[in-house]
Amino acid sequence: MRIPLERVGVLIGEKGEVKRQLEQATGTVITVDSANGSVVIEATSPETASEGLLKAQEVIRAIGIGFSPEKAFRLLDEDQVLVTIDLKEVFGGRNQHVTRVKGRIIGEKGRTRKIIEETTGTYVCVGENVIGIIGDYEQAEIAKQAINMLIEGRPHSAVYAFLEREARRIKRRRLTSLWR
Repeated sequence: MRIPLERVGVLIGEKGEVKRQLEQATGTVITVDSANGSVVIEATSPETASEGLLKAQEVIRAIGIGFSPEKAFRLLDEDQVLVTIDLKEVFGGRNQHVTRVKGRIIGEKGRTRKIIEETTGTYVCVGENVIGIIGDYEQAEIAKQAINMLIEGRPHSAVYAFLEREARRIKRRRLTSLWR
């Protein structure tokens, strides 16, 4: 797999610390070519579960999108997923649309992104051409729906109302499941 060259240093970390932590957590050996950004993930032993390889791949993908290693390492938890939206795919490479939509998702001084993150309990990263969302499956899907609403041009107020409605629904369901 490949990551952008400007993210190679983040993946390796200071004195190789991030790479070393990821290798230990997933039971893998990670080789990074800093000349072209290619990353090779290998199992340390035949017993290494394929899950370890997949988790390492997800964390590296998240760092490549633009997440900090601390946020990307959340993907090592069992219930966490990485959901992506490829803006180049959505807009067919029309850069002015990509830039405009990224601005809508980030919002003034990062306000919209922060509201999406706080309401859904996810992390959202707006990368060069990809938007990444880290969270549990249900919450990441809600964040993705909200971002897709912004991409479609829906007003921010409608997106915020959707987020509040979904947050209440999840909270209500979790409370009722506690009493069962």
